[in-house]
Amino acid sequence: MTDKTHMRQEIEEIPAAAARLLDGSGVAFERAGKALAEKDPGVVVTVARGSSDHAALFLKYAVELTTGVPVASLGPSLASIYDAPLKMGSAAAISISQSGKSPDIVALANAARAGGALTLALVNTIASPLAEAADQPIDIAAGPEKAVAATKSYVNSIIAGLGVLAEWADDAGLRKALGRLPEDLEKALGCDWSPLTGSLKDAQSLYVLGRGPSFAIASEAALKCKETSELHAEAYSSAEVLHGPVSLVEARFPVIAFAARDKAEAAIAKTASGMAQKGAAVFLSSDMAEGGAVRLPFVATGHPLTDALALIVPYYSFIEQLSRARGFNPDQPVALNKVTETE
Repeated sequence: MTDKTHMRQEIEEIPAAAARLLDGSGVAFERAGKALAEKDPGVVVTVARGSSDHAALFLKYAVELTTGVPVASLGPSLASIYDAPLKMGSAAAISISQSGKSPDIVALANAARAGGALTLALVNTIASPLAEAADQPIDIAAGPEKAVAATKSYVNSIIAGLGVLAEWADDAGLRKALGRLPEDLEKALGCDWSPLTGSLKDAQSLYVLGRGPSFAIASEAALKCKETSELHAEAYSSAEVLHGPVSLVEARFPVIAFAARDKAEAAIAKTASGMAQKGAAVFLSSDMAEGGAVRLPFVATGHPLTDALALIVPYYSFIEQLSRARGFNPDQPVALNKVTETE
């Protein structure tokens, strides 16, 4: 494959897509943020699947760290299969979907609204059933995405959520960081993670670690291994991996550790470096790498949330390369469709 894949093109479009969203969505962010402030929810629930669910996981940590409001993921089958009534008078619900039309996601969004929740939808298709089910629909403005594996829509879903959060919490620091983010993402495209290739080209399995927001990045990274490269990957908190899964880590076992410049960086680095000292092939996005762990380059954005988000960009660039190196077409993973509709 000599021409650029759709996936490669869409990865390179991430900074422009982020800028487009941020430039054009200020009013929508302010409106949704005001609605959340007026609702003052006691809990926020998220509704999503796949990469969108990993975006929701990122926003879970962002909301909890910024506002102190707990966030939980609801299983769509509560509505689509079990038809369970929900008591959500004091809640807000955030649904995330590129297509906005998977029946189970739409069903749960409608159930949350019927139960009294303030509903938000982050969608790449604003004319969709999910947007219609929301009190506050927001177009993530990622633009067309032809590759099956989501990239720019994942990033823009998180940016949209952070934009709303900045207004809800009246967080000037987060607003400022978002204003810099397109430039930071452009820099992230230049970070070379190709040293991972030697350990992963013929690998059968690996662990991907993170903590807090970077755990959401790790979860997305593990999914992309499976989707694009038919490589088994498991995402763990750098704490949770020590409660059993570390037993499988042996010499040359690959481990990617996503560490942002936040309060969890040292803890992630300690776990990852400990695995490296035991002979694992560890790669860490931190200057705290020790024990033979390989440092992966990163962009320090000056804010812990955008710092974590920027880590996915060099990873996406790498995984597209790995897919081709392993003999696959990253645009057309076997047995997958761009739009997955589940009930």
